[in-house]
Amino acid sequence: MTDIYCQIAEQIGHVAAMSVAVTTRSFGIRVPDVIWMSPEKWEGIDREKGPIPFVPDLCVEVLLDRDVPRDIEHRVRGYLEGGAREVIVVGQRGEVQFYGVDGLRQASAFGIVLSLEPMYFDA
Repeated sequence: MTDIYCQIAEQIGHVAAMSVAVTTRSFGIRVPDVIWMSPEKWEGIDREKGPIPFVPDLCVEVLLDRDVPRDIEHRVRGYLEGGAREVIVVGQRGEVQFYGVDGLRQASAFGIVLSLEPMYFDA
C-alpha cells in the first residue's frame, strides 16, 4: 500500500494520503487505502475532526492481505457516486483495474501507471 501511495504521489502530486475516512452518499463512511485530491480540496479539511465530508477525486482499494471483500463493487460505486473521478482496485494477484463513472477503463484517466512488485502478491 505504501508503494502505491508513493507512486501516485510521485506521478500526480504530493496531495495523496493513506487510510483516510471519507463520507460517501450511498455507502456511509469508508476508508480507502489511498486517496488523492487537488490541493484546493484539501484546504479547510481538518482530518482530526472526523471523516472528510465528501469523496476525493481518486480512491484506491488494495485487496492484498485480505479476502476479496464482497462489497468491493459497492465501494467502487459509492466512491464514484460520491464524486470520485476514478477508483483503482489492486487485486490479490497484483492486477490493477481502473473504474470511472462510465465503468471499467483500460487505463487511468489521471495517467497513473502502477509498477507493482510480484513478491507482494499471490501467485
